[in-house]
Amino acid sequence: MFKQKIAVGIFVLITLLGYNVQAQDANFPNKPVKLVVTYPPGGSSDLMARIMGQKLSQYWNQPVIIESKPGAAGSIGMEFAARQAADGYTFVIGNLGPAGVNPLLSKVPYSMEKDFIAVSLTATGPNILVVPTTSPYKSLSDLVAAAKAKPDSISFGTSGPGSMSHLAGEMIMRQAGVKMISVPYKGGGLAVNDLIAGQINMMVSDALPVSQHIKTGRLRALGITSAKRSPMSPEIPTFAEVGMNGLVAVNWWGVFLPTGTPKAIVDQYMSALVKIMADPDLKERFAGLGVEAMASTPDEFRAFLAEEKSKYSKLISDNNIKAE
Repeated sequence: MFKQKIAVGIFVLITLLGYNVQAQDANFPNKPVKLVVTYPPGGSSDLMARIMGQKLSQYWNQPVIIESKPGAAGSIGMEFAARQAADGYTFVIGNLGPAGVNPLLSKVPYSMEKDFIAVSLTATGPNILVVPTTSPYKSLSDLVAAAKAKPDSISFGTSGPGSMSHLAGEMIMRQAGVKMISVPYKGGGLAVNDLIAGQINMMVSDALPVSQHIKTGRLRALGITSAKRSPMSPEIPTFAEVGMNGLVAVNWWGVFLPTGTPKAIVDQYMSALVKIMADPDLKERFAGLGVEAMASTPDEFRAFLAEEKSKYSKLISDNNIKAE
């Protein structure tokens, strides 16, 4: 009888706790939410996070506080986010670098599969192959022909081993069957400056650092890495248009929560992201950064991540790419 009373008491307690958790989930959020950014202030990730944070604050009627945790190509911020409480009050904007490529290049102190819930893809953005306007190369075909005629005569700037600018350069060499020289920099901005000065021959860059230089005539765009021409730069041909079918290399960003976050809260994030990512003002501001705002289901995001992992793990393995 005594054991039965204990069992009944435990059942009632568990039931009450379950109702309490559900009630807390239903009231989410009832205090400020922290958004972790894995790169320094002023870059694409930071600017997108601030726009999203503003919209989420309005949607939730709670402050969304940006917490910058830069370093180790984004890995420091991802590790920090992975170690936060799984209560929905901390989330992170992960992108191709720390959430996709870094774990393929070296041992990182987090597991994307074990430590995170992939909630939604929130933006994608193509990369643009640019040369100085003083360059003799007027088209991607010109560039490839020159590289074939004289191997290792063309240099391309990168943000370091394993960066998108590096991986895209490796993809071009593999697709075109040419050899070029990779020149690593400690940041994309430094590479762009040297490109404009003619110190390197070309660079594959995300849109934000080079768009203004294209508009002012300091750089010439030869190709874009999206599957189709970008509505933001419809005049730039895709790589497929010059015979490099399958050369698609986009930057991407998405929302991740620590593993263990209740499904009810994950669902609340999804509802919020579907709403704010369709906001015309947000879409316009994202377009100004050279990216397309979007939302996806967790299943769609996981499938996308699996495809990206497969593509880049083969590229990294085939070319023996190592982190510095």
